[in-house]
Amino acid sequence: MVCTVQMYEKPSLTDPVLIEGLPGIGFVANIATLHLIKELKAKLFAEIHSSSFQDFAITTEDGRILYPVNEFYYHKGRQDERDLIIVYGNTQALTTRGQYELCGRSLDIAGELGCRYILTLGGLKREEEVETHKIYCAASDLETLRDAAGFSTELVGGQIFGVAGLLIGLGGLRGMKGLCLLSETPGYLDVTAAREMLNVICKMLRLKVNLDGLDETAQATGSIMESFGLITRSEEKERSEKEFRPRWVI
Repeated sequence: MVCTVQMYEKPSLTDPVLIEGLPGIGFVANIATLHLIKELKAKLFAEIHSSSFQDFAITTEDGRILYPVNEFYYHKGRQDERDLIIVYGNTQALTTRGQYELCGRSLDIAGELGCRYILTLGGLKREEEVETHKIYCAASDLETLRDAAGFSTELVGGQIFGVAGLLIGLGGLRGMKGLCLLSETPGYLDVTAAREMLNVICKMLRLKVNLDGLDETAQATGSIMESFGLITRSEEKERSEKEFRPRWVI
């Protein structure tokens, strides 16, 4: 196995937006997409498994096994909401080849469902204290960038590592437009950065999402990521944050 797709359903969607929310700095994308899935009652329809994911599984207190996976959910928009394909997972691939394969398979799934627009999410690391959690953006084309500017976003410069950047680049080769949104964060499970991100996403896609339970979503995200060794809640948290720098994190 290199990178395989398990399909449970092929939903009928109208011009859906692909939203990517895999682990990264502050786990902003993870928190935001998990909350969308919960509040919109999005339905699981596919999974991706890869030999480039971590080589272990986690057992839960009730004996279940959690394994490295990327999950695909769909939401049929109500009234003027957009149809969505939401990618949520507990890992990215650990190798360059694995990342390209993961993105390629993700685009295959989205393309078959009529997706022509990709929205990737992430955190933008700041060493100093963050007060306003500004949202920064980069896009595949000037039209998409101008549209994003209408939602109080600012341009970001530099490199965007991992799926958040690669998915947009590879999507452009398939004629898909793409936008990357990055929320300022000092790191470590940043629920405030995720809230600011969701405020922008909901305006862009005309989504009606209650954000009251976002703290609980962040706690659930923390438990999952802790079990996979991606964060620690010990007294060595600050030291671990400095040492933990996966190559795919944005």
